[in-house]
Amino acid sequence: MANILIVDDDAAVQITIRLLLERAGHHVTVAGDGRKGLALFEASRFDLLFLDIFMPGMDGLETMRHIRVLAPAIPIIVISGRSAAPDAYAEPDFLKMATKLGAEASLQKPFRPGALLAAVDGCLGTAQAASLGNPDVSTGQR
Repeated sequence: MANILIVDDDAAVQITIRLLLERAGHHVTVAGDGRKGLALFEASRFDLLFLDIFMPGMDGLETMRHIRVLAPAIPIIVISGRSAAPDAYAEPDFLKMATKLGAEASLQKPFRPGALLAAVDGCLGTAQAASLGNPDVSTGQR
């Protein structure tokens, strides 16, 4: 199956995503921050990335910017535990912002296992179709 990189500073989230993906047959590598994730990305070939938006040091948006320079077409799923409440006084919707900056899909923590696996399948299907030159494929969940 796919070779997937998870970049998240929360060990519980890393373990949860890793177990779900490994049970689905994927190979998983984990990094605890953006710098480590970028170093792993530069050293190996991955089919899909999970990026937490809020991490110490290099956050997910900055990590995504560096990844896009190296591999513009790799599917990225951003994840965040921050509220996406539509309150006028709340902080911006960082998940929506990340998809506008190039993430293929986004997941709000806590997420359901089915939603995670559907996002992975959608992103990998989109990436495979794009590599085959099929222009009529949607770009996944946004």
